[in-house]
Amino acid sequence: MKRRTLAAAVAALALAGLAGTTRAGAVPGTVSGDGGNRIGTLRVNGDAFVKEGDLSATWVKESGDVKQITLSGNRIGVVTGDGVAWVKEGGLSATWVKEATDVKQIALSGNRIGVLKDNGGAYVKEGGLSATWVKESDKVKELELSGNRIGVVTGDGVAWVKEGGLGASWVRESDNAIGIDLAGNRIGVLVGNGVAWVKEGGLSASWVREADDVIQLELSGNRIGILKDNGEAHVKEGGLSATWVHEYNQAIQIALSGNRIGVVKGDGEARVKEGGLSATWVLEADNVTELASS
Repeated sequence: MKRRTLAAAVAALALAGLAGTTRAGAVPGTVSGDGGNRIGTLRVNGDAFVKEGDLSATWVKESGDVKQITLSGNRIGVVTGDGVAWVKEGGLSATWVKEATDVKQIALSGNRIGVLKDNGGAYVKEGGLSATWVKESDKVKELELSGNRIGVVTGDGVAWVKEGGLGASWVRESDNAIGIDLAGNRIGVLVGNGVAWVKEGGLSASWVREADDVIQLELSGNRIGILKDNGEAHVKEGGLSATWVHEYNQAIQIALSGNRIGVVKGDGEARVKEGGLSATWVLEADNVTELASS
């Protein structure tokens, strides 16, 4: 999740009477996926649920005391309230593997797992759940993974991306960044004045200005989603200059995955649509604070 500020979300939750149960200190991570059929929700009481299949599939409770959930393929990752990162691989009832402690954000992509530690250290492992960690950077405030790309935003507001192996060289992408998102050969950044930029192709491709007044930016395949500071969710499909389609009002989060679009409303309702940009919304769950897609 790439947000300019969490204040809008917290204010909306407060209006709905939910703010008191949000997790203090939680760092938003990637909530959009690559076209999988899993949906994850984090509820106001800290319970994490995942469903697999169609939009009316049954929810499976995965863990309690969770402050972040993320999905990728057949992997599920959570960070619990004590700062422990856990990942499971396989079915929804697979066994959890403890990955790291002192964690404030977890990221998944393919066979890579990334964690951002409380001290700003970013680490990534590749392969099985028990693979060895590789330290990627210090002074990091956001970590993102997609395929063989790793993106970070450092404490000085610089967005960096590397491509290839875990020891590849970093390329400086943007200054004044407050969020970064990766999907395929696309890179998106959200800068401090609320402008969302996306580039497509190599790491040195040209930026395209996508929208203003943005508080969240999400990428998946050839779709781009934004959440405006007035609560409007918009999605475009196709090229970087495609036309925006207004999807929802009074949203506090947007998530994308393949042909699925999800939103969380200020009252805690999570809704997902599947198909075209004008498909019908399906109510998935109530009392939701975070929605994730695989």
